[in-house]
Amino acid sequence: MRLLPITKGLPDWKNALLALASAILLILAFPDFDYWFLAWFALVPLMWAVDREKESTTRSFVLGWIFGTAFFFGTCWWLTYAPITYAGFPPILAYFLLFCVCLVAGLFPATFAGVLSVLLRRFGSIAFLAAPFIWVFTEFLRYWVTGNNWNALGYASAFSGGESITLASVGGVYLLSARFVFVGAGIVWLVVTKGSGKVSWKLGLSLIFLLSVFPWFVVEIAKLPDFSQESRLAKTSNQKVGIVVVLQPHVPMSGLTYEKWQELRLQHINLAESALQKLTTDNRQPTTVVFPESPMNFMYETDRATRDFIDGFARKNNVSVLFNSAEPDAANGKFFNSAVMVGPQGGEVAQYDKIYLLPFGEAVPFPLEGLLPGFVGNFSYGREYDLLPLGDAKAGVMICFESHFGQLSREYVRNGADAIIEMTNDGYLGPTPVLRQHLANAVFRAVETNRPVLRVTNVGITAYINERGEVLDPAQPYTEDTRVWNVAKSDGSQTFYVRYGDWFAWLCTSVTVGLLAFGFFSRRETQQ
Repeated sequence: MRLLPITKGLPDWKNALLALASAILLILAFPDFDYWFLAWFALVPLMWAVDREKESTTRSFVLGWIFGTAFFFGTCWWLTYAPITYAGFPPILAYFLLFCVCLVAGLFPATFAGVLSVLLRRFGSIAFLAAPFIWVFTEFLRYWVTGNNWNALGYASAFSGGESITLASVGGVYLLSARFVFVGAGIVWLVVTKGSGKVSWKLGLSLIFLLSVFPWFVVEIAKLPDFSQESRLAKTSNQKVGIVVVLQPHVPMSGLTYEKWQELRLQHINLAESALQKLTTDNRQPTTVVFPESPMNFMYETDRATRDFIDGFARKNNVSVLFNSAEPDAANGKFFNSAVMVGPQGGEVAQYDKIYLLPFGEAVPFPLEGLLPGFVGNFSYGREYDLLPLGDAKAGVMICFESHFGQLSREYVRNGADAIIEMTNDGYLGPTPVLRQHLANAVFRAVETNRPVLRVTNVGITAYINERGEVLDPAQPYTEDTRVWNVAKSDGSQTFYVRYGDWFAWLCTSVTVGLLAFGFFSRRETQQ
């Protein structure tokens, strides 16, 4: 009898299976499966199950929790690679810890299911039309609470190859998430209302169509003069003002003795000089060589040998060099995780200090700072959105995890960036889906800002991503390679997203909170 309250809070097993089916469909929509079109329908079983359990917010919440936990576990299992491979964790322990993390992340889809059930009880099946707003609200909530929105639903469309991804230049990745949910909610609404004889199939299908194209109306309303395809293409045809030579050196994640470190450092130079020799000397534009983030920890200011080595290479080849370096923060007795640029004459000409540090990896969030160690280090947070010169153009830098934050690339473009450079190293996570999932973040940052992203990685995927989100000239993962790309000045235009940021996510938050408040107060008035 004591177990009765617990069992009363559990959904019917058939509905639990529907929630799991949704999770499986959505897992298949993401890399490395890449059946992205399944994202249109993935949430249908979950929302149908919530409708069947709508009389209980608790049971609906549990359905969303089952879905969310399974989805995050199925798409982020690669997080176990590093502790198993490099820290010697027993696989059972690594996967158990991952399961615990996924339980926490699953609370946000659980919130979606719980809120949806409340609105279904209060407003009936018409509340399915609010599902896209609720979903985006919970994705946005996950971002603000955890500082992470990895594999938000919209990222499933990163490699879809269609024009729909251009919606991100208006409302960011959240607008793409909403579009997927719009269609799924329309299908569930049609199924539920048809069963009760309240709506015709023609009306239902018409509604699904309108829901699927609704974001395009948002684009038309929000369209700026420079948003047209002609303008977007014209920008990339401007005169080139710089050349970027990027390295994918494939530095191993372990076994870096001092002798091996010196050998790999020299290999960086050999790769760069081999690529530079292929450039014509006639009218050669200012050239920048970019090293990726890697296990080779450069310390330009405090390590005289590194400084002399980088300065000598820059002067010898008449190039600028951009590389990842630990730079001192004298005020706090720590280091910044920085991108440092050395000029053709040697000496530092620009520096960007990483703003969005990896929680518990590069910094321990307040109030746990000082109580727990960072897995990689305990860096200081950068504060300035510094731009670096690429010939006559300017670029902002994203270091690894920072490609996840649209706010960063948006600020760069607001400050005048013509291009964005991402320096990253995913080698610790192995040849797993993280390579393409991380690439999907960069695709959206390019589309949101209408600026190319030059992605420079240690083990892959190094690639040039144009303003339409097309991944060009990619290097094969886990190979040693180089790429040479031209850089052009932008026309200075700013997308709707650059100007107004996550306005759509805030709109969805306001709609969700407003509906909950309206339902609550109107119910109280009815009871009185």
